[in-house]
Amino acid sequence: MGVPRAFNALKMDGFYDELVSPARRNEPVSSRILKVLSQLSQDELDQRREAAELAIRSMGISFTVYSEGSTIDRAWPFDIIPRVILLEEWQRIERGLKQRVSALNRFISDIYADQQIIKDGVFPSWVLEKSVNFRPECVGVKPAFGVWSHICGSDLVRGKDGTMYVLEDNLRVPSGVSYMLENRAIMKRIFPELFEHQDIHPVGEYPGQLHATLAALNPNGSRHPTIVLLTPGIYNSAYFEHSYLAQQMGVDLVEGSDLVVQDDDCVYMRTIGGLQRVDVIYRRIDDLFLDPEVFRPDSALGVPGLMRAWRAGKVALANAPGAGVADDKVVYAFVPDIIRYYLGEEPIIPNVPTWQCARPDDCAYVLDNIAELVIKPANESGGYGLLIGPHSTPAQRKKTIAQVRKDPRNWIAQPCLNLSTTPTLTAKGLAPRHVDLRPFILSADQQYVTNGGLTRVALQEGSLVVNSSQGGGSKDTWIVDAQALGEAGDRA
Repeated sequence: MGVPRAFNALKMDGFYDELVSPARRNEPVSSRILKVLSQLSQDELDQRREAAELAIRSMGISFTVYSEGSTIDRAWPFDIIPRVILLEEWQRIERGLKQRVSALNRFISDIYADQQIIKDGVFPSWVLEKSVNFRPECVGVKPAFGVWSHICGSDLVRGKDGTMYVLEDNLRVPSGVSYMLENRAIMKRIFPELFEHQDIHPVGEYPGQLHATLAALNPNGSRHPTIVLLTPGIYNSAYFEHSYLAQQMGVDLVEGSDLVVQDDDCVYMRTIGGLQRVDVIYRRIDDLFLDPEVFRPDSALGVPGLMRAWRAGKVALANAPGAGVADDKVVYAFVPDIIRYYLGEEPIIPNVPTWQCARPDDCAYVLDNIAELVIKPANESGGYGLLIGPHSTPAQRKKTIAQVRKDPRNWIAQPCLNLSTTPTLTAKGLAPRHVDLRPFILSADQQYVTNGGLTRVALQEGSLVVNSSQGGGSKDTWIVDAQALGEAGDRA
């Protein structure tokens, strides 16, 4: 079965395309999807897109872009052409993600205990000494199961030759999983025929898996755990996700003022029936705002005494405070060594090659070749602060060079990967757009990886920035079992 004509017109310009590149176009899964899509006219595709946009508005799916000033909520940008990953490849990626998060959790435990990895010369002390996310208040704490990052979102990108790389690990308060779930709901609403005769793995079990992960952390084993989700409030960019996950798990969505720590070091929730003991808190507030008694005294978002309750073992926090010590792009460069050190295994998923500006030779190379590289600050997220050399202006490069020279520890650089593309419906018709992928990994007494994850797509032609806060959109991600094609039907 050949690739339908409408998609053959797409120009890949040397990039690996997730659906129609030569390596993918003749696969039965891709061919079947393309056949269905190609039977639709441009007007019909536009009507499906309009139906998706209407569904997004009616379902209230939104996010916030801080730079848009008076605009609080913005409709979630979604593209109707799915991104497909075959199950055989995904199973290897899933093993690699579990391996990576296991090693990172052991690393964090070690850093807040004996720091043996530093004593053994595998991890340099200078990285830790200047870490802005190392929390001395966490030294000596031993969370249940040795897990600090219970919810991790690792960003994956595919290079020109089809190799999948880990681009970064988000171990503090990663966002986006709610959009993964809603994307699937939208697709099933507007493209039911695409789900016929395809063994597409489901994503809807995530809220249940998240609840089970949080319940496993209950430090008060004799009690049925009371779990809450702690949000900064409606002005946070991820507030939709906070409220969505709380609703899906059937737990209370609370703000700091809803909780109080009593003299018994236990956390209580204020309810109309009086105070109710809380056992587990899924916090979506950064460390520094969690507890004004310990961190920023001017924070009105957190709960006074929360760290005291956590250290006393009266309440579990997910993710644990201090987990961000491994959510540092300089630490990222050492993850392959961390995997080998703690697990005695070779990394299953490779890192993107990385230069560390704190090393003089690396820094000199980066400054000499800044126009060809991607330069990133060590502790920013959401695409803020990075410089994409080939797309930058002289003034932007001059500014970044000054920042690197001022604080080289805070910067890394990577080659400008030719990120893979996938067909995307634009105002001018179908066109290739660059994508990445954020799977979510849950860890407690056992591990769970989402089937696929959130595919983010750069909606602007030629752009490599996929973050929604920078104008990116998203797609539904399908993990498809080619062996079962035509047998199992829709399990999504």
